Amino acid sequence: MELHDKIYKKVIYNVTVVVLYILLMLIIIAVFDIFQTMWAVLMKTSNINDVVYNVLTIFVLIDLFKTFSDYRVQERIRITYVTDATILILMREITVMVYSHDFEIYVLLAFAVLLLVLCIMRFVSMNYHPTDNSVSLIKKKDNEDE
Repeated sequence: MELHDKIYKKVIYNVTVVVLYILLMLIIIAVFDIFQTMWAVLMKTSNINDVVYNVLTIFVLIDLFKTFSDYRVQERIRITYVTDATILILMREITVMVYSHDFEIYVLLAFAVLLLVLCIMRFVSMNYHPTDNSVSLIKKKDNEDE
């Protein structure tokens, strides 16, 4: 069983290292793409919407990088990081839809409701942390009262 655990940990370690390097390369490429798009905006061959979209994409990539690097250290995925990345993706899509003036009101409302649910989920996950002992203290106090 220990051999399986060692193999599993090595494979997971190597996969996360590869993913981190890929994300780092994507972030660097995205930064260069922003400068290229800004130059195209200055030359009037592109739209400012493309710059906004690329900047928001970098925020998503940074959040995914943070999630994977935290996984390497903690060996668990924090729900707040995943929720943050999903919120950023959703905000990016809403912003692109609004900037491009190409959206249906029902899609925008669905995204808004999903964004509200994700924000509530993030709030709850921040206030009720799994390592927080307040829940176990309440259970212990209830058991002492009986």
